[in-house]
Amino acid sequence: MKRPAIGSVEDLEIDLLIEGLYRHSGFDFRGYARSSLRRRVRGVVETEQVPTVSALQDRVLHDPACLHRLLLGLSVHVSAMFRDPRFFLAFRRKAVPLLRTYPFIRIWQAGCSTGEEVYSLAILLQEEGLYDRCRIYATDMNEVVLQQAREGIFPLEAMQRYTANYHASGGTEELSSYYTAAYDSVIFRPSLRERVVFSQHNLASDGPFNEFNVILCRNVMIYFGEELQARVHDLFARSLTTFGLLGLGSHESIQFGPAERRYEPLESGEKLFRRVH
Repeated sequence: MKRPAIGSVEDLEIDLLIEGLYRHSGFDFRGYARSSLRRRVRGVVETEQVPTVSALQDRVLHDPACLHRLLLGLSVHVSAMFRDPRFFLAFRRKAVPLLRTYPFIRIWQAGCSTGEEVYSLAILLQEEGLYDRCRIYATDMNEVVLQQAREGIFPLEAMQRYTANYHASGGTEELSSYYTAAYDSVIFRPSLRERVVFSQHNLASDGPFNEFNVILCRNVMIYFGEELQARVHDLFARSLTTFGLLGLGSHESIQFGPAERRYEPLESGEKLFRRVH
């Protein structure tokens, strides 16, 4: 009898792990891009020093600490302040004048990770005189990274790069005026969190929770498969006001999909769109 290929056994194990994780804890990775998911599962198997994905599943279902580590391993938490500075420059030039016409502005920063882009947005809005009439809902599926975002503490060594991004994005002050350095870290002003609500929300399984003038979901959907991307775009469409703004990551697109007809580009060459349907 011919033995099945190793890859097919591993794929079956990953299917069982992800289904078990969903049924056991409610975290849904079933629609994530397969190649990225497989790579991350393998990384957790190696870290946990177990021989197979099936052995990892057994440990995850019986050890809450291992479950916690798996969730961190499967989630993507790469972020930076004013990442893709041209996007934030376009937001200043094209989005801010539109937002000035609103008496109150609701913004959803979806998949906020450890919060670097939340603080970037808060600084931008403060410099443009809009922060006091905004409410920013910063969400992520992982409570651990949300707690880091709430604290607003980042590595001092990253500030040189973040400062360059800030100036390239049209920053009008000095980034250092927004934080206090202590040892090898910096902590950002508590005032930058006054208009921010940090909360758990899973794009793969949760529904709408408010109506927004702006939704930013940057460099999150690149890890989703096509069906999950379509689900998230539908979620955003149900959450975004007519003429509301949608911001995506530099490697994400709405072209050739059902979401394309809903939007028009707000700035050529940047992933910043205005809803028109």
